[in-house]
This record gives sequence, structure tokens and C-alpha cells, in this order.
Amino acid sequence: MIDIKVPTVGESISEVTLLKWTKKDGDYVERDEVIAELESEKATFEVNAEKAGIIKLAAISEGDSIKIGDLLASIDESAAKPAASNGKPVEEKSVDASQESGAKKTESKKETKKEEKKSEFVADVKASPVAAAMMADKKVDPKKVTPSGPEGKILKDDVLAALQNPGRKPGAALNSRNEKAEKMSNLRKTISRRLVEAKNTTAMLTTFNEVNMQPIMDIRNQYKEKFKEIHGVGLGFMSFFAKACTYALQEWPSVNAYVDGDNLIYHDYCDISIAVSTPRGLTVPVIRNAESMSMADIERKVVELAGKARDGKLTTEDLQGGTFTITNGGVFGSLLSTPIINIPQSAILGMHKIEERPVVEKGQIVIKPMMYVALSYDHRVIDGRESVSFLVRVKELLENPQLMLFGKDPVKTLLEL
Repeated sequence: MIDIKVPTVGESISEVTLLKWTKKDGDYVERDEVIAELESEKATFEVNAEKAGIIKLAAISEGDSIKIGDLLASIDESAAKPAASNGKPVEEKSVDASQESGAKKTESKKETKKEEKKSEFVADVKASPVAAAMMADKKVDPKKVTPSGPEGKILKDDVLAALQNPGRKPGAALNSRNEKAEKMSNLRKTISRRLVEAKNTTAMLTTFNEVNMQPIMDIRNQYKEKFKEIHGVGLGFMSFFAKACTYALQEWPSVNAYVDGDNLIYHDYCDISIAVSTPRGLTVPVIRNAESMSMADIERKVVELAGKARDGKLTTEDLQGGTFTITNGGVFGSLLSTPIINIPQSAILGMHKIEERPVVEKGQIVIKPMMYVALSYDHRVIDGRESVSFLVRVKELLENPQLMLFGKDPVKTLLEL
């Protein structure tokens, strides 16, 4: 009998949450097959079977918190693998091979159509098996069902409520005063703790500016198809902002530093943390050595990290470190905000919604696509002059993207100014 225990996932992490069992008690599992998904305060991860055999799961329910080193499951490696089912017994009556083959194909097509029809209703939806079957059978649109299970999971009662109240979301009854208690996940607890810690331990201030996004939008409109054709990835705004920040960080190194006891730690590299919102909460994976990456490399990394975040596949290594953070509240419609520093870092840049506004240009009022940008910074490390100059430099680079070719004005370089 082999015991599988909750693995160590970090020095400071003492407990994790069981998100999902992927095997049932008594199932036969192969070696390295995934048996459970766990969530720590930093990321989600899978636990694999160390040996093949019959598995016995510990008495732990999905959503429960468990300690590092606790018994998760046991595997009886001496158990024989169950024989595969051979299906229906063969009839003595001979059947023409071509007829049998045709019948099987017809049946297979019918099953495929059924599965395709079913997938229309349950694809990419978190639902219990019973709820998924009910939605497929009754042709209920999952978008019209209000989930009540953990992590937004649709349960049987949710589907029944949607069937009883067509055209109206359950819980939207007049004069309703229902309340629901939901246990905080380890990730949400960590987010809460770190945000409060950032507010209480840093001398945080925010400085604002605005950026004319027309030059970048023109470049994207002109080159986005060619860019995708050559590099295999879309040209977004994040690569422009990340590239601009790397140049500005190298010019103003204190913005890229942090406090360590009585010391200030400076970095000659730019590890840019990108804030990504997921159903489980906010995660901040890191693009390492962004200053050495091309625009295409940055875009590929953003897509990779965002995909891993949404699928809950981020590793501890993906989340560790980071010297500066960029967050984009504009994707949710935020016009202006004061982002909170991602400690132990000393600064965070907030992007916002692009909105057409009247601005004065050469004495004329013109309409331009403008974005407010905000830099929250730790005043213990960064002075006002440095924070404002950093943000002005980012603005200059974004409004003149050609400067990002090597970070300087060609004319000024020529004149050695």
C-alpha cells in the first residue's frame, strides 16, 4: 500500500484546499495519472498517482482545507488491473461483415451527433454531472443558470430553479432577503492579507497622467495582420506598455527597487508582473527579463501566462519574483483608479479604458483616444520627482512608439544631448 500525501509547495505555505477529485474511491489508476487538484495561496496544482493500482481516497470533501503532509489517498499496488469489458456476447448467427460495419458506422454517427448536441449546452461550463445531463436533456442555456456551487459550479438545484423560473434569474425575486455564507479560498485569503499589508506597511501615493493612444492604435491597425502572420500571435497594447516601462525603469532604477530591512535592493533587470483576473481571484504571473524581449516575445508570454492563469495551471515559479507590476482595469471599463502596490515591489502602473475625449493640440480642440494612466508608488523608496518623471517617460514612449526602437530620440542621440 502506497500513501500519497499533500506535497510541500512553498516554504511559507502550511495548508491547501482540495478543489476537485479526478478519481473515485475504488478506481484503478495508472502511474502518474492525476488523482486530485489542489489550490495553495499562490496557485493550483495537480497530484499524481505514484504507482498503478486501486485507489482509496481519504475522507476529504471538495472545498476542504488540508495540511501539508496530510494523507490524501492510498494506492494498493498489488491489486490486479480489472479486465476490459468485451461488450455484448457474440451471437452464433453469422452476419454479413459489410452490413455489420455499416450498422456500426450509422450508430457511431448517431452517438457523435448526440454528443455534439450535448456539447452545445455544456461545453466550457462548470457543472456537476447531474446538472450537465439535465441541461443537455432540457436544452437549458448554461448562461441563464445562476450557479450556487463552489468556484461558480452549477448544481442540480440551480438547473431546477432555472426551469421553474424561465426568463428570470433565480434569486431575483422581489423583496428577497436571502443571505449565503461562502468559505474564502486560500487564494482569496492571501489576496486579502497582502492588500491590507500593502496599505499598512508602505507609504503609498499615486500620480496620474494621460496618454494619447492614437499612434499605437495606428501602428496596430497597419501592422496587426502582418505581425500575426509572421509571429503567430496578436499585437496587443500590453507589449507596448511593457516595453515602455522597461526603458523607463532602467532610467529611473528606484522605481524598480524594493525595501529589504535597512537596505534598498536595486535590479539591473526588469521582471514585469502582469495582473490577471481569474474566476478564483487575482493572480500576478511574471515576465522575466522583459527588457531583453522583443514585442512578439512579450505578446507570446502574455498569452501563455494568461492561459495558464485561466486554466489554473500557474506554477509557483510563474508567480515568484517580479520587480514591477502592470495592471489593466480598462478591460473591465475602469476609467480611473489607484492600483495597490504588489509588495515587496515599490510601484505599479495602472492602465485604464481608452475613451475619446476633446484635447487641445496646437491651439485646436480635437478628439483623441485618450487613456488615463496611474502610478502608485512607495514614497519610502521613490521620491515625487522620480515617480512623475517615470510616468512622463512612459507617456513619451507610448505617444512616440518609434523611440522604443532603442529607447532614445534619434536626433538627440545624433547630437549627443
